[in-house]
This record gives sequence, structure tokens and C-alpha cells, in this order.
Amino acid sequence: MKKHSARVAPLSACNSPVLTLTKVEGEERPRDSPGPAEAQAPAGTEAGGRPSRRCWRCSRAQLKKIFWGLAVVLCVCASWAGATQLAKLTFRKFDAPFTLTWFATNWNFLFFPLYYAGHICKSAEKQSVKQRYRECCRFFGDNGLTLKVFFTKAAPFGVLWTLTNYLYLHAIKKINTTDVSVLFCCNKAFVFLLSWIVLRDRFMGVRIVAAILAIAGIVMMTYADGFHSHSVIGIALVVGSASMSALYKVLFKLLLGSAKFGEAALFLSILGVFNILFITCIPVILYFTKVEYWSSFDDIPWGNLCGFSVLLLTFNIVLNFGIAVTYPTLMSLGIVLSVPVNAVVDHYTSKIVFNGVRVIAIIIIGLGFLLLLLPEEWDVWLIKLLTRLKVRKKEEAAEGGADLGLGLQSKSRRARPSFTR
Repeated sequence: MKKHSARVAPLSACNSPVLTLTKVEGEERPRDSPGPAEAQAPAGTEAGGRPSRRCWRCSRAQLKKIFWGLAVVLCVCASWAGATQLAKLTFRKFDAPFTLTWFATNWNFLFFPLYYAGHICKSAEKQSVKQRYRECCRFFGDNGLTLKVFFTKAAPFGVLWTLTNYLYLHAIKKINTTDVSVLFCCNKAFVFLLSWIVLRDRFMGVRIVAAILAIAGIVMMTYADGFHSHSVIGIALVVGSASMSALYKVLFKLLLGSAKFGEAALFLSILGVFNILFITCIPVILYFTKVEYWSSFDDIPWGNLCGFSVLLLTFNIVLNFGIAVTYPTLMSLGIVLSVPVNAVVDHYTSKIVFNGVRVIAIIIIGLGFLLLLLPEEWDVWLIKLLTRLKVRKKEEAAEGGADLGLGLQSKSRRARPSFTR
């Protein structure tokens, strides 16, 4: 029996420039050839007219996948909105966005240990940590993870990861979380534009429309607050964060391609190691230059910092490996649903004004995000659906005309006088 493995393509829209799975190839199950009596039965039924067990199993599998999808959507929405709101709350006591970024990124080191724990629990062929590590290192080439590979293929992504998170968190200081979360949804439009230009991806008119809607939403969001300095700076920061995330994903696809579960977990853990080794000096410099200064370590809200890090780690884990149990589109919906959650929280905890321009901007950006979730062959599916509906209407009209003709013919026969005695 062949083994197929899921691979990761970095095309999600999320806070951290994480890798997301796009396809899971399951094992092909053998199909039983129908017997003579079953061959004449309608599709999806057995010879006796009952639903086939195979179709019942398929429907149950689909229902299970949808159920898991709903659970993943709720988890993505809760962790995404929770991390954003907790970051906003943390800045009231601890005004250090870069230090918070550094602290949360260190937790990426846990990706590979958590993956290996799952491998031990689920895999039939258990491997040692060293064996699994060496197998996952093949992702970087025949020589594995060398010092040259670390600085050329991992370090740039570590810098982009840090910039994405730092700009996002710094934007939360300037503007409300509703605007930040909805503006970051433009990330998906930027990914499409960069993929179209750099990767020569297929041109799709509907996605160009989505990108235009995203840009229009950004302009309207800026206008909603009257072009004040704080709002303009905050919007520029979150748009910069979305751009860095899009650049991360497109470069990953260009330079590294796709990765299996273990390879993705190892790569994210390597980003955590890079953060510890090379980014640690920056928070220290910011502390001694009093750019990000706190009087005492006892004043640091460690509970908020750890809570934010756990929520962000949960969000990245679910968004990376949720494809194993559900559809990618459902996971992306969790990000959009976090916008109304943040809006409700902001309504009761801040002085946000939901004027007409802001509401229209939120709707436009959300619509653009949903358009980008359409599959590449959506137009073909739509044409097929319309064609089937047209054919069905013609068949119904023809059947109705035939029935009407038969009815008139029978009436005329009954109306004829009988001359027989």
C-alpha cells in the first residue's frame, strides 16, 4: 500500500507568517467491482434500492470533516481574537511590543517537540528523535541543515517573521483591534498579487477584483478617522505587517516549495532557535536605551505575556496542522470571523465609533477576503451548474408540454359525439 503525505504551502492569511497545509492526500481505498445485479442499480444505491455502504461511509467521513472544520474554525477565531485582545490589554501595563514579539516567538521552539510527541502517539513505525530529525532535515537538501543553509534559507524568514509580528503588535498600540484585524485580512490580496508577479501564478479576474476591494477598504479605513496622525501611522503599520507576511509566504514557496508535517514543525522550531540566538540582543538594546523600558521585572505582567504566547502558539498550530482533519477554506473563515468578535469587544471596552465609512470598509475588505477563498476552477463549476439548471428547465418544460398535449388530446376524444348504437 502506498503512503501519501500531506504537504504545506504557505498561502494563508494570518497574523504570523506561518506555513499552512493546502492538500492532504489520503490512502486510496480499493473499490469493489459491482456484480451483475449491482451494475444496473442507480449510483449510491445497492441492488435492493438501499443506500450503499460505501456512500454511507463517504457521507459520514464528510460530515466528520465538516464537524472538525467547525471546531477548527472556532479554535482559530478564539485564539486569533484572544491573542489580539490580550496584546492590547498587555500594552496598558507593559509598553514593549518588540519584547513581546521576541518573547512569543521563542515559543516556536516547541513546534518540533510537540510534533514528535504526536508522532510517538499516532505513528505505527516509531522513530527516535535523532532519526526523525534527520529525515525532516532532508527538506533543506541532501546535506541537511548546515550552517550555510541556516543563514540562507532560515535566517531571512526569521527576520520576516519578527517584522510581521512586531508591526502588527505596534499597530495595536495606535489603533483599535477591529481595524487591525480587518486590515490584516488584506494579506491574502497581497499574496495573490506577489504570486501573480513573482511566481507567475494563474491570472484570475475575480482575485484582481478582490485586491482592488482590499485597497479601497484600506483607503476608506484611513478616511474613517479623518486622517489623524495616529490612525494613519497605525494603518501603515498593519499594512506593512500584512505585506511582510505576504512576502514571507511567496518567498517560502519560491525558495523552499512545500513541506510535510514534520518538516514544517522543524522549520518553525528553527525560527524559534534563530530568534533566541540572534534577536535576543535587540530587546536588551531597547531596554538600556529606554526605548522599551520597565522599572522592575516584578512589574512585568508575566501572566499576560505567557497567555498571549500560548494563544499565538495555539493559533499557529491549528492553522498549520488543522488541514489534517478539515478543509483549508474553513480554517481561513476563522480569521474573518474574528473581526466581528473584536468589534464586539471594542464596542464595550473602547471608544470606537462605527460610522458608515468604517462599516463599509470592513464589509468591503471582508468581501475581498471571501472572494480570494474561491477555488481556481470556480468559474468552470459555475458554468457547469448553470448549464445543468438550464437543461433541467428545458426538460421540465418539455415534459410539461407533453403532459399538456396528452391532456388536450384526451379531452377532445371525450368531447366527440358517439354514432355507434
